[in-house]
Amino acid sequence: MSVAEIIVDVPTMQTNRPFEYLIPDSLTEVVVPGMRVEVPFGRGKRKIQGFVMKVKDNSDFQGKLKPISRVIDLKPVLSDEMLKLSYWLADRTYSFQISCLQTMLPSVMRAKYKEFVIPIAEDDEVRSLLNDKPDLEITNQMSDETIRLINKLRKNNKIDIQYVVENQALQIKRQAVTTDLNIIQLHEAKSKLRANAKAQIKLLDFLCNHLEELPIEFSDLQGNYGISRAVIKTAEKNQLVKIIEVTKFRKPVGITPEQTNKLALTDEQKVAVDQISNAIDQEDSKTFLVEGVTGSGKTEVYLQTIEKALKKNKTALMLVPEISLTPQMVNRVVGRFGDQVAVLHSGLSSGERYDEWTRIENKDVKVVVGARSAVFAPLDNIGLIIIDEEHEASYKQDDNPRYHARDVALWRANLNKAPVVLGSATPSLESRARAQKGVYQLIRMKKRINDQALPHVHIVDMRDDENAAVKGDFSPALQESLQTTLDRHEQAIILLNRRGYSSFMMCRECGFVLKCPNCDVSLTYHKDLSKMKCHYCGHEEPVPNFCPNCHSKKIGFYGTGTQNIEQQLNDLYPNAKVLRMDVDTTRRKGDHAKILKQFGQHKADILLGTQMIAKGLDFPDVTLVGVINADTTLSLADYRASERTFQLLTQVSGRAGRAQKAGHVIIQTFNPDHYAIKDAAKQDYEKFFKQEMYLRHQSNYTPYYFTTLISVANQDEGKTLKQSYWLKKQLQTALSKDAILLGPSPTMISRKQNKYYYQIIVKYKHEPKLHQKLLEILNETQTDTKNGFTIAIDNEPQHID
Repeated sequence: MSVAEIIVDVPTMQTNRPFEYLIPDSLTEVVVPGMRVEVPFGRGKRKIQGFVMKVKDNSDFQGKLKPISRVIDLKPVLSDEMLKLSYWLADRTYSFQISCLQTMLPSVMRAKYKEFVIPIAEDDEVRSLLNDKPDLEITNQMSDETIRLINKLRKNNKIDIQYVVENQALQIKRQAVTTDLNIIQLHEAKSKLRANAKAQIKLLDFLCNHLEELPIEFSDLQGNYGISRAVIKTAEKNQLVKIIEVTKFRKPVGITPEQTNKLALTDEQKVAVDQISNAIDQEDSKTFLVEGVTGSGKTEVYLQTIEKALKKNKTALMLVPEISLTPQMVNRVVGRFGDQVAVLHSGLSSGERYDEWTRIENKDVKVVVGARSAVFAPLDNIGLIIIDEEHEASYKQDDNPRYHARDVALWRANLNKAPVVLGSATPSLESRARAQKGVYQLIRMKKRINDQALPHVHIVDMRDDENAAVKGDFSPALQESLQTTLDRHEQAIILLNRRGYSSFMMCRECGFVLKCPNCDVSLTYHKDLSKMKCHYCGHEEPVPNFCPNCHSKKIGFYGTGTQNIEQQLNDLYPNAKVLRMDVDTTRRKGDHAKILKQFGQHKADILLGTQMIAKGLDFPDVTLVGVINADTTLSLADYRASERTFQLLTQVSGRAGRAQKAGHVIIQTFNPDHYAIKDAAKQDYEKFFKQEMYLRHQSNYTPYYFTTLISVANQDEGKTLKQSYWLKKQLQTALSKDAILLGPSPTMISRKQNKYYYQIIVKYKHEPKLHQKLLEILNETQTDTKNGFTIAIDNEPQHID
């Protein structure tokens, strides 16, 4: 008797464990861990999907086991490594294991898809199975005998299984030319042609010289070799060639790499490469923190250490924040390693993501570059994991499972005996503190690669008389610097950390602010849409002509958005070409890459944008960076506000003067004496680190304390508060007197999408009973979710409102 342990697709605590199912005799050789199967569940005839976690010979269960209904996959969709990871991830993030397993699969595998048997060897059994057709669709109606045969042929490498999503755009089919003739037969055919059949002779010569490269696409034959469709059709009629369809793998949009070669290393780069390479050689899963000023050449360190891993016949994984925003980085990796690289990020279509995932799973690639979820890429034998801009908050998932990509990377590196490289000009305080303690190995790179000085930074106090009197948002100093930059035919980057035209609408008569009916936030004016929009729930409404409260016409716009700044730039510099880059101008696929390409080709003079332009960009002609309001992130009610402000200003300042021309930065602020702004102006990370660590110590925050955030939401505020106090009582029973328990208190935006949000914060150093108590809370609050409650547990949250 064979038994499978299966995690079923029902996300509740009651089903957050494997269930045992009997494997029918007909499927004993088919069912393996990592596969998805369909099983009966509950008392009725309900059939649900599940993941096979383990296969064993017997069961301790005394009753009668239900049999597996059918297999959904004919090859595992998750490796043993991913199955092991799912146990750890569920425990770490207080999530259901089924949620973790689903997260590891690309969305394309979660969609409805078809499976096809594709022949890869000439064989009588294969021909019989396919009935002389090019492929065979796998259906529910197939007999167990057929399934067994398919599985046997797959194990013997005679067939392959391909998934095709029920979305016609998923796979691109192209016409291609091939031939069944060998080289001797081709020469014989050529000798029989008339001397004036020049086009046919040219085709046969081509086939003789490129026999190993067939099939070749029509478009290649026409475009590169001048062989027309008519010539191919004639050859087909004479049975010299065959016309077939081939599947074309897409190249993700925006990737236009130029081949690059290894660069000579500076002394600092060489030290970094040597230390990391040594760990790759030793298969030592240590973690390196590469703290390098902007422009110090961290990317070349990444590329040369990836090359080292590949030479050891291992694979490499590189994570970058919001990859669609940094096509330059991707182009450099693909430019160095070519077709060995797969790219995974949310900006890809489901088809592109499927193609890339398939290439990784088939072991056609050695390097994966991607955003947060790429940490689950199905790579084998990992030799190196790199996390660029490791301080970025986007590496933490906002909803279940609330994992941090860095934690998953460290787990995988430990299993694969591979080093992890965390890189940043402004490391997170947690990582830097670990380096101080020796948990991570610190590598510092203090100089830019071309020995170019860091840009000169000028802080403009917007409170003084000269600047306060200016109409608009550009100080005289920034206006003058912009004009000088344009006169020299150089480029400028302007950062404003807010999209839209204006931040809010207020009545000067009664003080009424136009708010979202679903959330506790003011609506933002979007001039191009002539609408007021909520950036939390998407609610939008027309712009009012008078105050809805007192009916006064003295209702106007306050604050500044990117659209407004764009208008001001066009008014101030009518001859300059301005490109705006924010969420509104980059909605369509490939928009990021298109805007950056235009700017890189100097088709624009000024790039204006939100945070997305602050990182990873390298343009040699950018000599000026202007920050319109450096205080935007400082004013957030979050203990990380100073750290985020310092990181953002340091990163955006580093975009200036990266080549031969000197850089200049102007930071406009209403808080010129704030240490985060002063330290960022000098790019003095060490000074900022000491000051911020002192304040964190005083207020008992990370990295001195671990933090867990429990949030409760419901449409009824009274119920939310009552549930929050019950949770607090539960926590108190498990915590020692050394733990700090804050709340319940409303979140900064206490109402979102018609739900009221309250939170409890637990700060602790060592609480052995807390983990178990949180698992119990997760279990006990299951029934509450049916009553409209949303209860979330966030381990080490990136944002605390």
